[in-house]
Amino acid sequence: MNGVGYMRIAVLTDIHGNLPALQAVIGDIDKRGDIEHIYCLGDMLAIGYETDRVLELLFGRDDISIITGNHDETVLALSRQETYPESHQNERAHHQWITDRTNQGYLDMLHKLPRQIYQQIKGHTVLFTHYHIHHDKATAHISEEPFSRIVAPTLENLELLFQNHTDTELICFGHHHPIHHFRNNCSIFLNPGSLGCQPKPAAPYAIVDIKEEIKIEIIEVLYDNRSFLEGYERFKVPERDIILKIFHGGQL
Repeated sequence: MNGVGYMRIAVLTDIHGNLPALQAVIGDIDKRGDIEHIYCLGDMLAIGYETDRVLELLFGRDDISIITGNHDETVLALSRQETYPESHQNERAHHQWITDRTNQGYLDMLHKLPRQIYQQIKGHTVLFTHYHIHHDKATAHISEEPFSRIVAPTLENLELLFQNHTDTELICFGHHHPIHHFRNNCSIFLNPGSLGCQPKPAAPYAIVDIKEEIKIEIIEVLYDNRSFLEGYERFKVPERDIILKIFHGGQL
């Protein structure tokens, strides 16, 4: 355990139903033995298909704080027969397939999760969010498109996107799958990259050391993803061809 005034956390995001990638990262975190808490920034499900086992692993630990992402909330909307977001219409068949195969108990637990976490950690202000949300849409239903449009990962774009968070020293987010790591005189912008959707068998996450200064290390954990990728055909996952091409780099 770290001493007073010092905390080490792990930040991961966008698991997207990829169980072996999540197991590899959690195994790496546990092996280190010095990470005090894990923050999961949403999109645990959809795109990948191992929803229940991913949620079982996450909800089974007491050292993880979890927020929801757009795919999680879209599946929740379907499960509760609420309005489906227009921006996801092309993915509706896939989301319905995921919804129909997800344990209702896990859906109920997802529904209780927050969308954002603001926290003071060792004197530093930290925001954990799936992506930027305008304050007017902080509690808006997913069908109202609360998450901002994705911007290219540059410091200038992120400064504009999060311009109302200049008093936040560390802004952790996901949603856009590439890694982002930028800083200016006020804030650090951190997206550790999608844990579950990469064009190679490597799962990224971030280790954040919080003390007088904040230091960040991006870790890539190698794992065997062949059986997982083959499972798209084995389970006849809707939209599997385009998913494998776009989100997994056509590895098969």
